[in-house]
Amino acid sequence: MQFYLGDESILIGQTVANAIATQKVDSAEFTILTKVRKKCTKNELLIYGKQFMSFFDSCPNAFGGLARLTLENLRLGESGFPKIFSICKQLEFLSLYECDMGIQSLLEVEHPQLSELVIVCGRLERVDLKWAPKLTKLKFNVFRSRDDPFCLGYVPLLHTVSIINVAFTWHKMLKLSELLGNSAISKMSLDFKSEKIWVKPEGRRQLLPVFHKLRIVNWINIAEECDLTWTMFLLHGAPNLKELHILVRNHQCEMVTGKRRELPVVCKEKDKGLEWEPSASDFKHHNLTELSIYGRFHAADKLVRFARDVVEAAVNLENIRLYKSPVCVRCKHMLQEWTFKETSSLSYKFNKVVTPR
Repeated sequence: MQFYLGDESILIGQTVANAIATQKVDSAEFTILTKVRKKCTKNELLIYGKQFMSFFDSCPNAFGGLARLTLENLRLGESGFPKIFSICKQLEFLSLYECDMGIQSLLEVEHPQLSELVIVCGRLERVDLKWAPKLTKLKFNVFRSRDDPFCLGYVPLLHTVSIINVAFTWHKMLKLSELLGNSAISKMSLDFKSEKIWVKPEGRRQLLPVFHKLRIVNWINIAEECDLTWTMFLLHGAPNLKELHILVRNHQCEMVTGKRRELPVVCKEKDKGLEWEPSASDFKHHNLTELSIYGRFHAADKLVRFARDVVEAAVNLENIRLYKSPVCVRCKHMLQEWTFKETSSLSYKFNKVVTPR
């Protein structure tokens, strides 16, 4: 059920609780909206937070039977999220948009059933995944932390991580070996929003314990002025990588540069700090089979040069695909959602000359 937070919420909750009590409901989901959808004031966040907790306390049986829960624009007290996790024992999916416990607050997650967690915006300083034995997917969309945005505790089944962020002046360069320590993921997507790169290249020794099971990597929204050579560090640290997909673009309708100049955005030298030298000049990767590059072909020389570097290293590469950028319905540059199937492409076998037509 999808509904707005308000006076009628309690009636909805009680009705769902009664339905769950009949034991004829296999799965229940709440998507709880607020009348103000974006850019809430501090006062609005607090008001919505109080309204939600009043609703939550009035029908705990409904929340106790939920498998999926989506919340937005809530600022709760310190006991808010612990109470949600303790009551929602069946919860498998949780999505939080602009939800926190105040500026620079800490969210601690301990839940036996949670398998997918989505954090979008909010003023959280860090999310501490202390104990989530069934967590498989984690998505972070924009974080304001000056340090690592999350900490992985006991998450033995985590296999997919997606991080989206615009790098501001206070953001440090993240070390993936430290951020994703205590995990062995198989799929990773990093979206830089066409702004400064916020990942620091590392060596094989640091990355191998984390990336020895990594199979699929998506580098998304790398700014067009950035070189791609630095991304090769991932091949050195992920020996079992099978697919590498890269999207290079300046997506104007999402970029901050030139639109909100009052924000402390690092808009110059977007690839600063990405200097990286391979540990061995004769390095070979034996498992990569597919390389896909999306970009506008005015930068074709850069893209093709990078593709040739990958060909030289990946001795068992089977397919190289260079995709033209599809049209964005908002800015006429790119689609809102990045897909591989709905694009015009140029495909090449690894033993052919990689030259876009």
